[in-house]
Amino acid sequence: MRFLVDECAGPALSQWLRDRQHDVFSVYEQARGMDDDRILEKAQLENRILITSYKDFGEKVYRERRSHNGVILLRLRDERNTIKINAVRTLLDNHAGTLQGQFIVVSETRIRVARNGADCGNE
Repeated sequence: MRFLVDECAGPALSQWLRDRQHDVFSVYEQARGMDDDRILEKAQLENRILITSYKDFGEKVYRERRSHNGVILLRLRDERNTIKINAVRTLLDNHAGTLQGQFIVVSETRIRVARNGADCGNE
């Protein structure tokens, strides 16, 4: 899969995804300081799923109606790298085939597809 990992998600998650043979563009490593509009545009143009912790992307997708290839919003109480990686691992292990074009909110205990309000299931 192709991912764009936002600066806030960090390089550890980017490396973990690469170690699993995913194509990853890391804002932290490759374009630090890139603004949100450019991030969303780059992800769309390059057919990448955005992984972020910034709620602002929800506003861009829903209020501004910006197109996207998929957004994974990490809403974690604990932002340590191991927690982020475990949350994304659970998502990929259980729902990898349904990520494209979806806005997905991931917490430590739940995965929710926000676009239609349906749950992928409690983890």
